[in-house]
Amino acid sequence: MRIDVLGVGFDNVTMEEAVARGLDLIHSGGTHYVVTPNPEIVEVCRESQEAMSAVNGADLVIADGIGVVKGAAMLGTPLKQKVPGIEFAANLMEKMASEGLSLFLLGAKPGVAQTAAVRLQEEHPGLRVVGFHDGYFQYDGPIVEEIRASGADVVFVCLGAPKQELWMAKNGEGTGAKLLCGLGGSLDVFAGVAERAPKFWSDHGLEWFYRLCKEPKRIGRMMKLPLFLVHVKQEMRRR
Repeated sequence: MRIDVLGVGFDNVTMEEAVARGLDLIHSGGTHYVVTPNPEIVEVCRESQEAMSAVNGADLVIADGIGVVKGAAMLGTPLKQKVPGIEFAANLMEKMASEGLSLFLLGAKPGVAQTAAVRLQEEHPGLRVVGFHDGYFQYDGPIVEEIRASGADVVFVCLGAPKQELWMAKNGEGTGAKLLCGLGGSLDVFAGVAERAPKFWSDHGLEWFYRLCKEPKRIGRMMKLPLFLVHVKQEMRRR
């Protein structure tokens, strides 16, 4: 039973449970995908039924951000904890490395995925990065075939929301991969071209403010956070 937050259904899992679920999906046969919505993505889903369907159609939906956790609590249906997508990916790679599983990286600017591939294989001995491609492509077909030819078990799809969610819903099965994960700007962090918020900011639910201080141009996107809280309060009254 998923926790409904403004129409998006979140799996009520801890980080450990989410990673275990991810591994189960890899080994269960077929193709599956994971999404990591934050309040901004929830608001995108409210505006687009196509995005809502893609997100709710995922096999695992984890709460990336304290805003979603607070919203769920305000609605009387608390989630166990936030499960940041980038941390989920890091923990999943540890498990993948121990099993010799393979990974394809898709997204970011030219050169970033390649740099991330080198760094990730150094950080996770045993992990096999079997391919990478930047996020600047016009047609899906050649990318899908490239991933299929690589034989990747897992694909990190870092195209930004809702493009990555729509891409996985449409193309996931064609890639032949067992699991695809939508991870936004994670490749920039893995490649070392962007920083995560320091622990203090993260522990106090202020990652969004840290990113805003670093990138003031994100103000338009950040305005979706207070809008999300307004909609949560409206939903509280409706319920």
